[in-house]
Amino acid sequence: MKRRFWFGKAVMILVFCTAFVMLFSYIVMRLWNGILPDVLGVKLISFWQAMGILVLSKILFSGFGGFAHKKEQFKNRFRQRMREKWENMTPEEKQKFKEEWKDRCKGWGSRFSERNFPTHEHNEQGENK
Repeated sequence: MKRRFWFGKAVMILVFCTAFVMLFSYIVMRLWNGILPDVLGVKLISFWQAMGILVLSKILFSGFGGFAHKKEQFKNRFRQRMREKWENMTPEEKQKFKEEWKDRCKGWGSRFSERNFPTHEHNEQGENK
């Protein structure tokens, strides 16, 4: 019973996705053929050319994977939370945090310099971040 359910669900998803792509290709074809020949003087396109334009625009404007932008959003959210935590730390907590990470990341050069982790005392003296 479960196998039949999942098979049926997969078939329905495939059918609906195919129908959506075909409908959207038809809409692109009709809009292209109804507007662009008169405005820009381009040729009429077929259904398959409209589908090709959709695929090409997907590749050019949003890429293949949907995870890349989500990964970037996660990194930005993580950075923002860490920045907020850093700003709310006392100077002693900041120093302890830096020392812990220096021990964890030995050999990574000067990533943990004062320039990368400014404290409020340095900002008040007019030094750059």
